[in-house]
Amino acid sequence: MELIIGGTGQGKLDYALSQSGCQGTPEQLVDDGILTGKPILNHFHLLCRRLLQDGKAVMPVAEELARREIVIVCDEIGCGVVPIDAFERRWREETGRACCYLAKKAERVVRLYCGVPEVLKPLRTEAVAAFEEEAQRYLQGDSCTAYRFLGAQPMGAAQAGIRFTVYAPAAKQVGLIGSFNGWRPQPMKRLPTGFWVLESASARVGDLYKYRITTAQGESFDRADPMAFYAEKRPNTASSIYLLSQYVWQDQAWRSAHKDIGAKGFDRPLSIYEVHAGSWRIHGERGGERFYTYAELADTLLPYAKENGFTHIEFLPLAEHPLDASWGYQMSSCFSPTSRYGEPAGLMYFVDRCHQEGIGVILDFVPAHFIPDFYALQQFDGSCLYESEQADARYSEWGTVYFDFTKPHVVSYVKSALDFWLAVYHFDGIRYDAVSNLLYVKGREELGRNEAGIWFLKNTNYQLQQRHPGAMLIAEDSSLFAKVTAPVAYGGLGFDYKWDLGWMNETLRYLALPPARREQERALFEHAMRYFYQDIFLLPFSHDEVVHGKKTIIDKMYGSYDEKFAQLRTLYLYQYTRPGKKLNFMGNELAEFREWDAEKELGWNLTDYPAHQCFTRFFSALQHCYLEQPALYRGDYDARSFAWQEQPEAVGPRACVFQYRRGAGETALQVGLNFSAQEQWLTLPAWPSGYEVILYTEAAVFGGGCPDVKALAPEPVRGQAGCRVRIAAYSGILLKAKEAPGGEGGHASEAGKAR
Repeated sequence: MELIIGGTGQGKLDYALSQSGCQGTPEQLVDDGILTGKPILNHFHLLCRRLLQDGKAVMPVAEELARREIVIVCDEIGCGVVPIDAFERRWREETGRACCYLAKKAERVVRLYCGVPEVLKPLRTEAVAAFEEEAQRYLQGDSCTAYRFLGAQPMGAAQAGIRFTVYAPAAKQVGLIGSFNGWRPQPMKRLPTGFWVLESASARVGDLYKYRITTAQGESFDRADPMAFYAEKRPNTASSIYLLSQYVWQDQAWRSAHKDIGAKGFDRPLSIYEVHAGSWRIHGERGGERFYTYAELADTLLPYAKENGFTHIEFLPLAEHPLDASWGYQMSSCFSPTSRYGEPAGLMYFVDRCHQEGIGVILDFVPAHFIPDFYALQQFDGSCLYESEQADARYSEWGTVYFDFTKPHVVSYVKSALDFWLAVYHFDGIRYDAVSNLLYVKGREELGRNEAGIWFLKNTNYQLQQRHPGAMLIAEDSSLFAKVTAPVAYGGLGFDYKWDLGWMNETLRYLALPPARREQERALFEHAMRYFYQDIFLLPFSHDEVVHGKKTIIDKMYGSYDEKFAQLRTLYLYQYTRPGKKLNFMGNELAEFREWDAEKELGWNLTDYPAHQCFTRFFSALQHCYLEQPALYRGDYDARSFAWQEQPEAVGPRACVFQYRRGAGETALQVGLNFSAQEQWLTLPAWPSGYEVILYTEAAVFGGGCPDVKALAPEPVRGQAGCRVRIAAYSGILLKAKEAPGGEGGHASEAGKAR
């Protein structure tokens, strides 16, 4: 029940109608004092008059109304200074007594004066208790849901105004400024815990606002809300009031099927398409807006990813950030999806559409640092609220400001942000950027362990694993820190996957060598499998490898134009047949020679050129082959699912030939890779019914020189139990044991025994 009071002609009923949130005409909503059960009771003071005239008591009716979900509108009446008769006086006294009772019971009381609403009772007792409990958890570092009580929150079921809450314990004064009050500061009330609160009956969804913070030194700064759910489009910096609950999700089937640990994909295909939303495709100069909206990406990016066999889309950071050139890695707000691509509901729509089409969505997030701009978090209340007091520990190599996780409220703040993206936006996983900076001081092992950062990771990942058991927590970590993917209960950090940057660097370094050099570097290519089972690794060819003069993936390959394409196909066959889940940055599938530029869209015209057209056909076929062959994804992290096959006379060009088994038993696959400049024979284990070629990188349809892949049928080896197949220079092949007649398989001999 809510109570609205004020003098005659103050617009009380109009205000009640605007706040009700109910659909219908005034005639359908308003009860003019005859108690018909409508959601608004107007002229309560006249109802009291009629009750007294009929000889009935007022208070029993007031008590009944207090139990209803209703808005009561009443004129302010008093005894006045002019003489009045006995009935008039009694009526005024009884009405005043009833209004006082209703005010005590009401969830909210608003008084209109000169047409301006003033909140007289901002909180009910239950809400106060809930707030205090949540605030205490926040201050102790134990909150995962600070977004439920901080920031701009709608008040009551009817959303009658907005309650603003901000944590600024060192501030001398905090004022709320916004488009709803002429940007003139309204003083906020300080609570003993350091939170500042204000309820505004005039603030509405869509309004802009900031906090004007006066420091202990008397300086004033206008600050964006650290808990804002939406923000003005750059270069403007105000926060925007947004109602997150307005979106109606349709992904219940996906969520139900992905709510437990099986959704993490350890024994499922997992191929991630890493995307920068601002440059996958761009508009021309259409209205000066070059970015695709979230809705437009749902109509273009989603079907493209699905058609090409990706299982998940991973966005580079979408949290609000002022600088396009940072790609999102220098964020200003942990809880606001960037307005570059539309409203928050648009992002929800994108994720929802993906889930309905069977595609998961992962978000890249930066938990280590934030921008140094003074409208954001740095020295937010005049003190080092979110950062370290020690200047030498405050700034990163990028000029950003490190979060100080020795402060419990900072742990709650960032932990709540991670929970927010999983709970509110239904993301299927979070990739933590720059984890090494949380493990070691400034990311440098020689400076020592970052104990506060390690505690933050363990505490956060443990709680997120409990709250979201099906979500993937992925570490981008370049260090050698142990047990990154071990559960926290067993002394680990609690991640599900770790990017295998060692594999990526060593593989690309090997393929940049001329074949003669590769002959001496066989161990470089094989090294990553020696440590592979120490953590749960994901194999990335990410955005970091195609910028800043590093060249693109294809341009890193040794050789001529045609040789680069041949080796690129074999490289990707290796990535998709080797243990470990897969990630590729947008453009890798096009064999881009131009480094990624966030100001330009991908080179979609490349598919007009035969070599690129053939490569995209190969990449799509490889992806679907990965999805269709369980041996390529089941048991990825079981050492029994992979074995190198011995290579006789692995010297000279033969040292550039690699062969391995994926899977076990009758479903096992054989993979052969030839990184030499000459044709090579592969010897295969004996199999009664022989082998069939699943995929050959030199097939003519993929741009190679083999017009008939069926002609590659393995031949018997004279005097040996196995068979062999000849493959071209720089090529790779995937073979599967044929099913024996009658559906019975055979057993491999000791030939080609795993080493």
